[in-house]
Amino acid sequence: MEAAPKPGSGARVKAQGKKQKPRRYWEGETDGASSLSSNSFTTPAPPRGTKRKGEDLLQPRGAKVPKRSKQIQALKSNQNQKHLRSKQNQNHLRLKKDLRPNHKQELRPSGTLSGAQDPFPGPAPVSENAVNKFRRGSSKFVKKHHLKLVTEHKLKAAADEEEETSVRAARAELLLSEEPGFLEGEDGEDTATIRQSDIVEAVDISSAAKHFDLNLYQFGPYRLNYSRTGRHLALGGRRGHVATFDWITKKLMCEINVMEAVRDIRFLHSETLFAVAQKRWLHVYDNQGIELHCVRRCDRITRLEFLPFHFLLATASETGFLTYLDVSVGKIVASLTARAGRLDVMTQNPHNAVIHLGHSNGTVSLWCPAMKEPLVKILCHRGGVRAVAVDSSGTYMATSGLDHQVKIFDLRGKYQPLTSRALPQGAGHLAFSQRGLLAGGMGDVVNIWRGQGQGSFPSFDQPYLTHRLRGHVHGLQFCPFEDVLGAGHSRGFTSILVPGAGEPNFDGLQSNPYRSRKQRQEWEVKALMEKIPAELIDLDPRNLGEIDVISLEQKKKERIERLGFDPEAKALFQPKQKKKGRSSAANLVKRKTKVKDQEHREKVRQSLQQHQEQQQKKKKKLRTPPSPGSRPSALDRFKR
Repeated sequence: MEAAPKPGSGARVKAQGKKQKPRRYWEGETDGASSLSSNSFTTPAPPRGTKRKGEDLLQPRGAKVPKRSKQIQALKSNQNQKHLRSKQNQNHLRLKKDLRPNHKQELRPSGTLSGAQDPFPGPAPVSENAVNKFRRGSSKFVKKHHLKLVTEHKLKAAADEEEETSVRAARAELLLSEEPGFLEGEDGEDTATIRQSDIVEAVDISSAAKHFDLNLYQFGPYRLNYSRTGRHLALGGRRGHVATFDWITKKLMCEINVMEAVRDIRFLHSETLFAVAQKRWLHVYDNQGIELHCVRRCDRITRLEFLPFHFLLATASETGFLTYLDVSVGKIVASLTARAGRLDVMTQNPHNAVIHLGHSNGTVSLWCPAMKEPLVKILCHRGGVRAVAVDSSGTYMATSGLDHQVKIFDLRGKYQPLTSRALPQGAGHLAFSQRGLLAGGMGDVVNIWRGQGQGSFPSFDQPYLTHRLRGHVHGLQFCPFEDVLGAGHSRGFTSILVPGAGEPNFDGLQSNPYRSRKQRQEWEVKALMEKIPAELIDLDPRNLGEIDVISLEQKKKERIERLGFDPEAKALFQPKQKKKGRSSAANLVKRKTKVKDQEHREKVRQSLQQHQEQQQKKKKKLRTPPSPGSRPSALDRFKR
């Protein structure tokens, strides 16, 4: 058996067929006859007997060695041979470490493990359209001359962070597992003729179970509301029946009869609390059906809307009052009168939390709690407004009136109708889905329209789906993150399958349908800490990050009028540095105050002098006798 060569011998192993050690991926190509052994990265040591004592192993062979002093040579010669051998071994190992990375670097110039170069260096490019999809307003920073340096740096950092967040979200969109899809007919088939039974047969078992009917004709008609996560459903019958349940698993949470007329029902910030607009007052219940609060200041309520980011419950009453109730502290933030009679049509804009009210004179008014007057009034119909709905992006508003017209309005500043359609009976209820589908209830028929593409308004040329209910429609709402439309009618409740209606991918930190009890509690605490004040509700939320230049100029003018001079017109006084302790902090402040007072006295003295001169000129004009050509008047006695 052949012995392995010693580390310092410099011997090479001959190639022996199958016993040859395979070449590693970081090793280069060798000559055909031989290959490097496991010690191929090391430089072979010189043969024995040729090395001089005291010669540094790191010196290349044949290099000149500088002469050393006799004392050092004497010390070296007296050292033990054993110690010298250990030192040689250490230097040899060090030589291996020094030469190995250099050899690898020559073989792998790209710095990768395999040695291959990256054909696509740097981060993957992202299209501008994908980034604009996740942008919230304009993320570009515009430098303004009136900003302070610190404020300018903060605004620039915020804009850069927002831009980076948008790019990351656009790049992570590739990881979304679900994709939206719509119903398509075969060979030009009209999708409006496809029935719910055909859709149930074509989809999987879990999706087919989402289509069901609840026969509740004894306590109808019914109003409904889905929770923000889309997992729970609340039903409120006109004759007092109230129930909440997990509509996916059909697990009942609570079911009570309030023995009073129920006009509307809404979930609050979570599925554990819900508000019921009863005949007299507003009541709040928990998920077990226990009454927690009775708000008597909100009486004869007809419609309810909850603003999740502001923790505000908006109520519209028969007396024409719009009331905002802060559910986090139990305090009424604002109570506004619309002066338009009974308020029976109300919805909210999910984009900016503005309340839209429909009136009997055909107008729609937009309200916020900080203003006592409506922000905008839009004349929509020649008759009374029956229903109003706003899409999730806050771009389009759909209205229907007594003139049997259904119109789509643009809310981006112009408030002009984009399209309209006359329906035989008129739509009594409207609802937008997360993907832009519009549902309208006309008697016992529900029509659903869709747009030509993503981001476009619905087209009324041809309905997307049509479904006939057992009774007249009394409430419509699309379920969040599900292709389901809930319809409350006089005979109960119906869940309709609408392919392509819901957003397939949800934000787990905001609205997670599968969250646990602990996650819900943590989310509630975080949402309360990030609650937006009611005063910040406005038509354009992007105005909050801008500076009101007009108000700044007005404040500056008022300050100049109050002081009598412009304090920013002259540079501030900077006292000179003095010695012998006369430039302490207190002395500097005293000197600055003294100069400031002197300038102020001088300005006031000048303004008083000008005022006296003007008064003297007026007195001279009054005392001057009339010209001989002018007649005296009887009113001259009243001159001062």
